[in-house]
Amino acid sequence: MLTQKDLTHILNRIDGKGYKAYKDLQGTYQFDDFTLFIDYVQGDPFASPSRIRVRVDMARAGIPQGLFSVKARKTALEDFFTRQIEAAIHRMSSKVMGTGKSGLISIIRCGQEIMERTSVVITEAYIEARLSIGLPARGRTVLGKQAQKMFTQQLAEIVGKGMLYRSIDGAKAKKHVELTEDQEMLRSMLKDRGLVAFVANGSILPRESGVSDRPLKGGHVIVFQSPQSLEVSVELPHAGTIKGMGIRQGVTLIVGGGYHGKSTLLKAVERGIYNHIPGDGREYVITVNNAVKIRAEDGRFVENVDISPFINNLPSKQNTGRFSTLNASGSTSQAANISEAIEAQTELLLLDEDTCATNFMIRDARMQRLVHSEKEPITPFIDRVKQLYNCLNISTLLVIGGAGDYFDVADTVILMDEYVPYEQTEQAKQIADQFPAQRMVTGHDTFEISLQRVPLPVGFEIQSRKEKVKSKGTLSILYGYHEIDLQDVEQLVDSSQTTAIGLIMQYIKKKYVDGQGTLSEILQKVYDDMERYGLDVIAPFQGQHPGDYAMPRIQETFAAINRLRTLKVK
Repeated sequence: MLTQKDLTHILNRIDGKGYKAYKDLQGTYQFDDFTLFIDYVQGDPFASPSRIRVRVDMARAGIPQGLFSVKARKTALEDFFTRQIEAAIHRMSSKVMGTGKSGLISIIRCGQEIMERTSVVITEAYIEARLSIGLPARGRTVLGKQAQKMFTQQLAEIVGKGMLYRSIDGAKAKKHVELTEDQEMLRSMLKDRGLVAFVANGSILPRESGVSDRPLKGGHVIVFQSPQSLEVSVELPHAGTIKGMGIRQGVTLIVGGGYHGKSTLLKAVERGIYNHIPGDGREYVITVNNAVKIRAEDGRFVENVDISPFINNLPSKQNTGRFSTLNASGSTSQAANISEAIEAQTELLLLDEDTCATNFMIRDARMQRLVHSEKEPITPFIDRVKQLYNCLNISTLLVIGGAGDYFDVADTVILMDEYVPYEQTEQAKQIADQFPAQRMVTGHDTFEISLQRVPLPVGFEIQSRKEKVKSKGTLSILYGYHEIDLQDVEQLVDSSQTTAIGLIMQYIKKKYVDGQGTLSEILQKVYDDMERYGLDVIAPFQGQHPGDYAMPRIQETFAAINRLRTLKVK
């Protein structure tokens, strides 16, 4: 193995040469306090930064093994150290050292969620940070002296302030880990208690702004308090007894006037699939981990999806049991989204009427009399929502403000009044009895759907010379020449998740898509691989820097594949 002196010698030798001379640095170097792996060297100062790993032996790092003894703790601790390293980089007095990305040192940025990432790896033997670094240049000329400063002084500072247990707040790390363990425990308790979600008393649900996911602060913030009739108590390993609102299995409506907190509550439950950091305000807003937000999505691509439970007898005679389109309408896209969520094994659908297709959600009595049922191919959601639960055990949480007919099918009704929830189930049922809807229920008593969709290898061929797959934030993935639109897949929260999804698609193309296995079977194999070998397994080049991935749920990976316009399914 090379040493720090060897690295200095190489940098002195290539100082002033063309930028490609930096390629000579690739390799492994032993420093006094850490090991440096230079995995990838950029070919140009304006290109994507170089990738390095910094590894510190656990004997020096001094991290108590109890903090990462099980997976939930390990995930939380790696998340914590990622944030510590990011803070150390931010505090470091560094300046741009030339052109392009010269002088840049960075690690994956974390949001409010605690999730499995590849930015930091902690084992019994070491802690390893995966960093990006912009090797300094003037124009396209190597600046060797400045590079020496980055590799020696700045990396040593990052190690000293961000990777050693004695340099961090141990109590804060312990709280981070124990909170995650409590959140995982609470999520595992939901099903046995007949719940799909839990919202703790004292939670802060409103966010700082439309572009910030941090909690709203100030004296005017109303903390969450459960109605007495819905309040449940849970006992957690570290937090002890916590009380809050239990959202029961079945059909739950969130009603109320505009701007009274209906969508805010739904959004919090929507994000309850993730664990959250201390101080987020939603630490104990916990949802079953396979819940899926459903909305209308005009123009989306649909490939061989069974939407027949909702749409049938089209004037075009198209088979809705195997429905395909390049440009779905609001109603057909919403039907496809529900069918695909069922295929992805959801137990909870989340809907907000503001983002749903009206004709998909309901047909009132007057419209039913004007447009006869034999002329209307849509079986509205109101006539299917109860069957989803009775036949498939899939619950629904629905924000509704303008269709009281849903009172007839609701098991629970929650009224939001100035951000305070009240249970109004009995009152809603009384109103339904007093003012009958007079609409005719359409459809059948059963809910039957075909989920045997087998993807074909040809659909995953990348139509570009470099087989390029690249994410664009959380909004899209560029798969070769084709852009996968994810802007309406609302439970993606981190661009590193979309990066991982793109690589998962490449991984299954190479390993599992054979024209025989269903999409569900294939993705289950991939997630089994990631559980067994870690998220690194999807990296295109094993043994190198895979530091910018975050674990996506199987539901979002399903969603991305279903929106790939080259997808072919039998």
